Amino acid sequence: MLAGRGMRKAMLALIMMVLMMAPSVQSQPESLIELKLEDTLSDNDLGINTGAVSPDGLHVLIAGEDGYARLLSASNAGDRSGDVELNSGRSQPFQDVAWHPGGKTALMAGDFGMAMRYVAADYSIGPVNGSGAVFGLDLTAVEWRPSGDYAYFGAVDGSVWKFSEGTGLIELEGTYNSEVTDITCHRQEQICIVATLSHGLAVIGQTHEVTFLAGTSTETWIGADCADPTLNECVGFASGLKTQAIRLDLIDPSKSSTENLMQFGTLSGDFTAVSRGHDGTTLIQMAPFATVRQQPIISEAYAQIVAEDATEWDPVIAGRSISVVWENEHREGFIITSFGNIVSFVPEQPVEVDNSIMTVAVLSAVVVAVPGTILGLIYMNSSTLQRWYANWRGRSKS
Repeated sequence: MLAGRGMRKAMLALIMMVLMMAPSVQSQPESLIELKLEDTLSDNDLGINTGAVSPDGLHVLIAGEDGYARLLSASNAGDRSGDVELNSGRSQPFQDVAWHPGGKTALMAGDFGMAMRYVAADYSIGPVNGSGAVFGLDLTAVEWRPSGDYAYFGAVDGSVWKFSEGTGLIELEGTYNSEVTDITCHRQEQICIVATLSHGLAVIGQTHEVTFLAGTSTETWIGADCADPTLNECVGFASGLKTQAIRLDLIDPSKSSTENLMQFGTLSGDFTAVSRGHDGTTLIQMAPFATVRQQPIISEAYAQIVAEDATEWDPVIAGRSISVVWENEHREGFIITSFGNIVSFVPEQPVEVDNSIMTVAVLSAVVVAVPGTILGLIYMNSSTLQRWYANWRGRSKS
């Protein structure tokens, strides 16, 4: 009976060993991003500061120091054959670009009162109506609201200006003397968010009234985005890897509120700017060279390009700042650095293993392991074999 119990134990152990050797299903990790240098626009540092993709997704308008402006292909940014180098007639730097929702023009904001318009029909750039109102003022941000009837310019002195071709530029009331770092508008509602350097976040309502949000003045805000059109929500991004959701009151925007401040504790570096990602997400640009995807609909974020990986790929390019980033598909797009490097990114292809080779390897391991396991289990449960082995070891030593 004892021998039978021992044999049952041996068989149970053998079954457990076979089960452990069976392949298990593991969760598929996120694919890494593969970077590739497509081209460099110049041998000299162009000082690119900003850029935006046209509403039809075909073109990217970039701009920067010394009045530099250029039109590129959004889907094939490494191809120079379709580029148009634009003449702004200015020597001051551009700081921001915003396409009109119709896609036929774009507003450009820059230092020393550069409130200008790009016209797609003839590739011209000229001052907007009423630009004399901001002469000498360094403009830092510009954005159209979704209806395309008004745009907003922000300035280094904290002022915010509404613009339409009919009325020109008119300064809004209720602002403070803190530099405007970004302006973003909801994709369906006529409500916009203003991010400032030291006085917090503000909401611009449908009738252009400005309301600063309580509890936001203690952070250094570098940008904001209203990425998902289905949510009555925007998100602010602050220095120190902090984010804060803004709940929009669509009836009375002045009653909009904020959620708890969140912080990304596992990342190195800091936020520098915000871009619109694919499918209602936000791409946060970072220094050193990195990007983070923020998904507002599920309130989650993850690193898409890790600074250490970028440095390993190309330490020179990774040492430069990201000025423009956009996606044509999920996790597929382009980056333009301040110098003028054009870098593509795509998901890294998974390593494929030949199933026939893997099958042979597994079967070989089973052929070797199973007989040895069976013999070992039989030995451990057989007192006769153990006494025989002990006597043999004793004779072999004598």
